[in-house]
Amino acid sequence: MTQASENGAPQGAPLDKDKRNWIVATAAVGGIGAVATAVPFVSTFQPSEKAKAAGAAVEVDISAVKPGEKITVEWRGKPVWIVKRTPEQLAELPKLDALLADPESKRKQDELTPVYARNEGRSIKPEVFVAVGICTHLGCSPSDKFQPGAAGGMSSDWGGGFLCPCHGSTFDMAGRVYKNKPAPDNLEVPPHMYLSDTRLLIGEDKKA
Repeated sequence: MTQASENGAPQGAPLDKDKRNWIVATAAVGGIGAVATAVPFVSTFQPSEKAKAAGAAVEVDISAVKPGEKITVEWRGKPVWIVKRTPEQLAELPKLDALLADPESKRKQDELTPVYARNEGRSIKPEVFVAVGICTHLGCSPSDKFQPGAAGGMSSDWGGGFLCPCHGSTFDMAGRVYKNKPAPDNLEVPPHMYLSDTRLLIGEDKKA
């Protein structure tokens, strides 16, 4: 596992355009209005700068992530979200198909959705969602809008998800884009696999 630096880039390296506007590690709890923080770090697993530049896989301990929380790690210079969805968030997903542009994630499958994530939750385990936190429109990083309804600043029928602050694209809790939005595609699900029940490897999926 690795920990990103405060500005999201290795010391001395130029800032990648894909990483603008994203926070190195965040956690948000939806539904009940509470907020918590879960910062991933296991310093002994930090790859070298050369390895990171080559796209080395990143190992993540998710044992401390609670339902409703999100953590963010860096892989190949991109923010990768790991969200532990609540039962309520999972129950909302099948209700949204008619509102989504690509509910079955059929567009650009080989690029955006690995075989093991071609399901309703776009995930290996239903409760754990892994996605690259970059909007498919122009590369901004969407914000968490996990709280359903108008209380979170969204419409009254909002079921929870993500809002791109640049041009207003919205995504559900599986990273699926809503219809009639600037973003043309769902969020990317990166290659990943479980090393154990509580350890994820981002960037490799040979055993998945």
